[in-house]
Amino acid sequence: MADGWLTTHALETARGCPAAGVRITLYRLAGPDRARPAEAVTNADGRTDAPLVPRGALRAGRHALLVQAGADLRGAGLAAAVPTFLDEVPMRFGIADPGDMIMCRCCCRPSAIRPIAGADG
Repeated sequence: MADGWLTTHALETARGCPAAGVRITLYRLAGPDRARPAEAVTNADGRTDAPLVPRGALRAGRHALLVQAGADLRGAGLAAAVPTFLDEVPMRFGIADPGDMIMCRCCCRPSAIRPIAGADG
């Protein structure tokens, strides 16, 4: 049995700190269909309290994370414009080996968001 899992980390690079209170939603993509197996909000460390996908529950296939960074940036006074330039940011990725540990990191600032994803088999 594969024992991989998926974690996230959101950072506010404009202030150089973790991005707390960011809602992150995971979707499994299968053609035009989407399933939403997980959703969480980042804590004071910019991470979810538990892995978004716990050990042993990771599945191969196409996935997407929706990182709702706009609310955090507005709350921190970093993005005054409405609508926020970068608000809900999707990260799409594929998982070939459900035994991998997947880390999806998102570095946020009002004018740019840099997704970083990696697998460690």
